[in-house]
Amino acid sequence: MNAIIQARELSRWYGIVMGLNNISFEVPPGLTGLVGPNGAGKSTLLQIVTGQLQPSSGTLTVLGERPWNNPRLLGRIGFCPEHEAIPADLRPGDWLRALGLISGLSPAEIERRVEATLERVKLDRAHWGRLMGGYSKGMRQRVKLAQALLHEPELLVLDEPMNGLDPLGRQETARLLRDLAGQGVHVLISSHILAELEPLCESILLLNWGRIVASGSQEQIRANLKHWPEALRVRCSDPARLARILVEDDLLLGFDLEPESGVLSLRVREAEAFYERWAGRLLESGVAVYEIRRLDRSLRDLYDKVTA
Repeated sequence: MNAIIQARELSRWYGIVMGLNNISFEVPPGLTGLVGPNGAGKSTLLQIVTGQLQPSSGTLTVLGERPWNNPRLLGRIGFCPEHEAIPADLRPGDWLRALGLISGLSPAEIERRVEATLERVKLDRAHWGRLMGGYSKGMRQRVKLAQALLHEPELLVLDEPMNGLDPLGRQETARLLRDLAGQGVHVLISSHILAELEPLCESILLLNWGRIVASGSQEQIRANLKHWPEALRVRCSDPARLARILVEDDLLLGFDLEPESGVLSLRVREAEAFYERWAGRLLESGVAVYEIRRLDRSLRDLYDKVTA
């Protein structure tokens, strides 16, 4: 299977408000992160993926099928929503047993999976007998993840699953997701915090204002940064002279001088074009350069640029 999820010219409107704006993308097998600021359209996209919303236009397929009004496909998907919907007056085992019955599992299989799943999400056994209304945010997040895993889905869709987890809980959840991916489960995980997804996901979808701004593997996205403006810090013998030459060549968007420390801070118009001409202009200037440091070449910086 080449792509787990495929979207073609997908849009979703809420009256006159556009949630998704004519987006096309593919999600490969493995771990994929969906990142963007609050209001970017992440939850709308995940609700379409999980068959809760119908697109206003365009198409989306999941595991080769359209999810809207497709119970057979939805049985292959596990969903952990951002907002809580677990009943406060039940214990976690009772809640999972009810979901297991809805999924068509046998009583014996339900008992096996309930215990195994609660252990897998690291919910302390001492809390299994308590009503979930008294759980902390982090404990409720673990139960939400358990209900998404109970029926052993092929695709796991997670909307802000790290909310409320302490640092240890985040590490445990990340480890669990890596283990699942290693076992062949596909994972689509949403967050507005890129730092949560960058070390975890092989591929990234960057969403802003309902549009896909960047997509692909982290290596592909970083390679595309060469077409973006870039910031440099240059320590040299004559920063003013070097700045004049670069400005004359129309290579800069702007610069700042620190004559006392011999530092020239540059904002480069387009990184690839700049580096093609940099060496020649530097030799012409006769300025001695002691240090060059790039200031923004990470996915975090791309995220900041496109969401500013």
